[in-house]
Amino acid sequence: MAYYIAKVKVHHEDDKGRVKKVTEQYVVNAVSVTDAEAKIVADFEGSNLEYEVTAVTDTKIISIIE
Repeated sequence: MAYYIAKVKVHHEDDKGRVKKVTEQYVVNAVSVTDAEAKIVADFEGSNLEYEVTAVTDTKIISIIE
């Protein structure tokens, strides 16, 4: 397993009904870029948000300590 950074463009509606596109970043523990993207898609499933995965890149992160 490795850690990947996924950039996701999410469409948020503001108070006035305008749609703003915000790029959010997620750290994903996955075996490949394809697996990381699939995990993002699964996470957003059923959220009713319009989104687009714009990039998934490998990181040099070894471990996440909580």
